[in-house]
Amino acid sequence: MRFVEYSGSFYALKELPHRYAHREYRLLRALARQGLPAVEAVGIMHRHDLEDILITRHLEFSLPYRLMLARKPVADLRARLQDALADLLVRLHLAGFFWGDCSLSNTLFRRDARALAAYVVDVETGELHEQLTDGQRDHDLELTQEHFAGELFDLQAELGTEELGDPFSLADDVRREYERLWDELTAEEEFSSGERSRLHERLRRLNERGFDVDEVELDATDSGYRLRVRPHVVEAGHHRRRLLHLTGLDAQENQARRLLQDIASFKEALERAGTTFVSEAAAAGRWLTDVFEPTVAAIPPDLRGKRAPAQLFGELLDHRRDLSEKRGTEVGFGEAVDSYVENVLRGLPDERVVVEPWRAGP
Repeated sequence: MRFVEYSGSFYALKELPHRYAHREYRLLRALARQGLPAVEAVGIMHRHDLEDILITRHLEFSLPYRLMLARKPVADLRARLQDALADLLVRLHLAGFFWGDCSLSNTLFRRDARALAAYVVDVETGELHEQLTDGQRDHDLELTQEHFAGELFDLQAELGTEELGDPFSLADDVRREYERLWDELTAEEEFSSGERSRLHERLRRLNERGFDVDEVELDATDSGYRLRVRPHVVEAGHHRRRLLHLTGLDAQENQARRLLQDIASFKEALERAGTTFVSEAAAAGRWLTDVFEPTVAAIPPDLRGKRAPAQLFGELLDHRRDLSEKRGTEVGFGEAVDSYVENVLRGLPDERVVVEPWRAGP
């Protein structure tokens, strides 16, 4: 694996036999067409009598697990890694994708508010089906657990610490989180004729987890109704799509949720100030030009590579809230920006382009 810079963008170059390079290229493009989180396949370079080179665009503001855990091997970060990996595997399985090599090493992580979002990097062993069987999902989960535990054992030996916890127990936690989320998305549910509100409650919970369901099956039974959600109609990115529609901003799911909350607060403030009724779209437009863009522009240019804009704005909102709570009075945005820049952002490492030395080679 090598990384190169071209016209301000970074690309990963990976040597593969012709057959596998084209297979991985097709699979990555197929995942992208379905809106699944994966690195972008750009092209293939064919070399006579040598292996082909698969070219993918470097995923900006993404971090490898080794770097994250080496910096801060704490329980909350472990939990976020586990949840992100389980969430990624659920999303892939919903789309009929059997990974066959799910591991922390084949995944990159982006900050997503106070959580993490996981992206597929390597899909050499993957298979795309119309729908996975329970056996295929179980096999993928077993491989995930095996790889997850093995990588944590290796990392503990490398760092010379057992602070990460029991790798086998942590691998089991990944499976439990996967199964919990899979059941929430796909489990059948029965309710009486007087409990039809449970349908809306189920859909609300799915929306809160960032999933949309285009259609459900509601069958009449002797005692009421049976609700069935078919996996292939479940789509992730509920809040991301809504934010993109309102503002044109592309963010991670939890970042989008946080920004939508701020837009709603901004709209309420306009209406309390006596502004005539403002539509959500109009409020989002004003928020973008009056709040978000000026705030991001106020960050010194040399510090903007430390956080993606949506992540930076969310962290700034949290910082402003903490300052206000300490003082017992509302702190203005300008003061909050100055404090965040000097007391938080300036001391953070740059994360826009992080190249893993163990993958980059000499």
